Amino acid sequence: MKAIHFLSILLTLLSIGCSSDDSLEKEPEVDPPPVDVVVTPISLETYNSEQGVMMQSFYWDVEPRGQWWNIITDHLKDWRKSGVDRIWLPVATKGQSGGYSMGYDPSDYFDFGEYNQHGTVITRFGSRKELEALIATAHELGLEVIADIVINHNSGGGQEYNPYREKNTYTLFDQTHGNASGMFNRTYENFYPNSTSNYDDGSLFYEETNLDHNQAYVQNWLWKSENSVAKYYKNVMGFDGWRFDYVLGYEPWVVKAWLEEVGGFSVSELWDGNATVLSKFVDETGSGVFDFSTFYKLEEALDRFNDLTYLDKDMLWQTHPEKAVTFTANHDTEKDTNEDNNIAPENKLKAYAYILTHPGYPTIFYSDYENQDFKTPIKQLIKIHNSLAVGQTHILYVDSDEYIMRRDGDENNPGLILYINHSDTVKRRSVSTNWKQRVLLDYSNNTSFVATVDEQGMSQLEVPANGFAIYSIAETN
Repeated sequence: MKAIHFLSILLTLLSIGCSSDDSLEKEPEVDPPPVDVVVTPISLETYNSEQGVMMQSFYWDVEPRGQWWNIITDHLKDWRKSGVDRIWLPVATKGQSGGYSMGYDPSDYFDFGEYNQHGTVITRFGSRKELEALIATAHELGLEVIADIVINHNSGGGQEYNPYREKNTYTLFDQTHGNASGMFNRTYENFYPNSTSNYDDGSLFYEETNLDHNQAYVQNWLWKSENSVAKYYKNVMGFDGWRFDYVLGYEPWVVKAWLEEVGGFSVSELWDGNATVLSKFVDETGSGVFDFSTFYKLEEALDRFNDLTYLDKDMLWQTHPEKAVTFTANHDTEKDTNEDNNIAPENKLKAYAYILTHPGYPTIFYSDYENQDFKTPIKQLIKIHNSLAVGQTHILYVDSDEYIMRRDGDENNPGLILYINHSDTVKRRSVSTNWKQRVLLDYSNNTSFVATVDEQGMSQLEVPANGFAIYSIAETN
């Protein structure tokens, strides 16, 4: 952002009134100042919100197969430089689909690409050696690495007669049946139903092969013993935290017990747009959750109903900002053919502007960041998030087309104002700022409009059509 030299604003501050919802017809009249004034943007690098963002480092059915760990490794320096502090990896172990598996059909929890089973040695993403190199490089750069953990359903076992279902089921996992590592062997007794449990609340994903977490044997192999999945991933492989897949498939106490045993950052996939449901899970487990309540409010506001007042409704970040992991897309939403489960590309940047200025811990989707149409603006939004997105949050104005939000900052940080416009015309609106007698610039680089703040803290801001602006203070001389 360059310094702005102008003769027609500042020194004599604007007398500001509210704008209408009509399109902007002309610039407001301003008495010219007696001298030239140069406006220079503040250096965002001098401010630190003490926040980062997480990168989801994959999309559904990544290509080319067998090379993904090396591809991710090549991106790490750029992601770290852009302000990413964690990377979420896809499920790293062998699935039933072998070299085609995205990992969500887990078979052998300890085969990271070194055993010949399901038609391949390496996983879809590469070899164990390549994964270990990726994790080591990430740690050298100061990045935490988050493991995707699927601990409800299993796939790829051998057939055996299951007396509790009175038929054959694919529940035999040993060295010759989908578990070449020989660790965490399983039989029908370890899945529902069995001799000790008959749990089924209607949410079991693969009914016949959902693990029984109430069994001591299963608990020991998943998180309690020294060779458990959790401790092996943490202490041997070097993972720093957990993304729990499909937590509707087991009870909240499982996540709580796992975290009490091994700790680490965690985020759970509880696919529910109700903020109260998400909040209850956070309280019961201590884990963060993906903020589907915010995701669906963004989708409703920007796509389904074209009404920004949906951004003034209940969302998890409002009550649990430290546990709300916000996002605009993931591997599931982007492959979902239901248009209500994804945000249209033309609205993606507005959605990113929202999550990267509001409270919560934002997640960036690989395919969005690496999209050359999105990469530069997303990098700038991350920079704004990591510098200015601090302080109390206030919605200053909202209607179907306009949304204006202020972060107050603190004694060492000026904060920001986000202005989203969902109409086809340029908008201006007067709002109450947290500053007095200052000049404001848009740090998203979407408009060159220069705003001024009067002695009462009021300022008229401008936003481009179908876009957004993020204002904060500038330097003048």
